[in-house]
Amino acid sequence: MTDRYSDLERRRQAAELGGGQSRIDRQHDRGKLTARERITVLLDEGSFIELGQLVRHQFSDFGLADSRPYGDGVVTGYGTVHGRLIYVYAQDFTVFGGSLGRAHASKIVQLLDLALQNGVPVIGLSDSGGARIQEGVVSLGGYADIFLKNTLLSGVVPQISAIMGPCAGGAVYSPAITDLTFMVESTSYMFVTGPDVVHTVTQEEVTAEDLGGAAMHAERSGVVHAAYPNDVVCLEAIRTVLSYLPQNCEEQPDIHTSYQPPGGATDLDTLIPENPNKPYDMHDVIRLLVDRGTFFPVHDRFARNLICGFARMGGHAIGIVANQPAHLAGVLDIDASVKGARFVRLCDAFNVPLVTLEDVPGFLPGTDQEWGGIIRHGAKLLYAFCEATVPKLTVITRKAYGGAYDVMSSKHIRGDLNYAWPSAEIAVMGSKGAVRILHRAALKAAEDAAALEEKFSRDYRERFANPYVAAEHGYIDEVIHPLETRDRIITGLQMLRNKVLSNPRKKHGNIPL
Repeated sequence: MTDRYSDLERRRQAAELGGGQSRIDRQHDRGKLTARERITVLLDEGSFIELGQLVRHQFSDFGLADSRPYGDGVVTGYGTVHGRLIYVYAQDFTVFGGSLGRAHASKIVQLLDLALQNGVPVIGLSDSGGARIQEGVVSLGGYADIFLKNTLLSGVVPQISAIMGPCAGGAVYSPAITDLTFMVESTSYMFVTGPDVVHTVTQEEVTAEDLGGAAMHAERSGVVHAAYPNDVVCLEAIRTVLSYLPQNCEEQPDIHTSYQPPGGATDLDTLIPENPNKPYDMHDVIRLLVDRGTFFPVHDRFARNLICGFARMGGHAIGIVANQPAHLAGVLDIDASVKGARFVRLCDAFNVPLVTLEDVPGFLPGTDQEWGGIIRHGAKLLYAFCEATVPKLTVITRKAYGGAYDVMSSKHIRGDLNYAWPSAEIAVMGSKGAVRILHRAALKAAEDAAALEEKFSRDYRERFANPYVAAEHGYIDEVIHPLETRDRIITGLQMLRNKVLSNPRKKHGNIPL
């Protein structure tokens, strides 16, 4: 028996060494952690239990018979984050470059099955050269098996992906299906076809970083939700974002009983400029409303005219959707609509209440937007808010013009509590635009058209665009002082904690993708 125990220990050590010390050293030289080191950083200390450690591939062609490492290039198992159960898999680049074969895929599929059966979040750490060419179509089938499981798990348990090395070809579609995707700057990239193929087909010269690097995807494509400077910071971000999400769609997010109120909250009543066209930073509003240090931005470098992110108020986990007047005046455009729709649906899937901070002059005009399908893309955000059944609280801080007023979680699309500050302007359009239409003849005939236009604009704001008109119709529940906002939202969250609302029975809706 002693020999058998020694044999077991030898096999375990071989599995833990992955592709060998020299390849581990090369991984470190590239500024990357190994698969096992990443799991150690992600999970609570000492909590990891590995599954499938001694799995080996069963192929013999192209020299594979001479290389059958344990684990087959992926480490799978479970552990805890903040004391809560989590499933995790981490591809091991030191073994076959992390390439995916049948055994590799089977380990991931089995883990996803466990997550579905037990209602537990899944974290996938990608670092792979792609499909294992030696296994041919079998490796492609392995990818498809994973894609199917990702799709079936979508909306059932949170799925988070971190791209921590190469991720190319078909491999990109598993992270794309998951709820949140993070990348590491300088050491990771994602693309369907690499620079060489791009050059062959289009004659374009492009680097891997420019084609599919973290900065590009975080700022331009919107494929990833955030990019971080190194592996450790990325993994810590995953730990943080998990704290806002429940284990599955049947549970509510945790309420933290210990929290710090925001500092300098009295500044809220001086944030809105008197000039309705002067920008201000909505991040300042968020900072003065949420529990101190709890705002976690999502897609913060993409479509910056709309802010999305998780936070806590009075210990309650919330999702924030906010127009950003400091960028493009806070208008809704194609990218902002898609960004917002995806975030709203994520929050709704996992019972995270939505708080909308509104200062929107409308949808962005222009041929680029119209030809690009702003109607279709804007409808995604509208659809998402209409469909959402979680508690929805809206605060109009300043502008709420046109169809964008309806879209931004208005009372008309099942907003539960809708508030407005006295500075709010709720109308079909801005006062000057309205006056130029309503009083065209008078302005044309006036000697001092500018002065008359200003007079008409003041009158229009006072009679038609102020928040009290909307309150009289019941579209605003209360006009509140900015300093009352945090208290109103927290008590509203408490009141709506047990909200029950169901959509009509259907197979699924047809969101205008």
